[in-house]
Amino acid sequence: MLTNREVVAIDQDSLGKQADRIYAEGPVEIWARPLADGSKALAIFNFGEQRSYLRGISLHLEEAGAAASWHARDIWMAKDLGQISDSNAFTIPRHGSILLRLSK
Repeated sequence: MLTNREVVAIDQDSLGKQADRIYAEGPVEIWARPLADGSKALAIFNFGEQRSYLRGISLHLEEAGAAASWHARDIWMAKDLGQISDSNAFTIPRHGSILLRLSK
């Protein structure tokens, strides 16, 4: 984590806004943070003891400030995911997380 430049860039973003929790149900929480360049950081956490499947759970993109036609990059996997919607499905291992950078 300390050597991942993309994670460090989000952490040290010059806008300096903290993330807000935009969703919490059971072991799953979604947090969003605006970034200085107009993009958004979206973190999805699984605090549970079992793998969590985000199927049928909205990503709450509107609440994150990233409505239609935004693109996502999976920061941990260093992979562009293309256009994202509230219905995108992710699998999160127990005690795992997904960190996305959303941009127009």
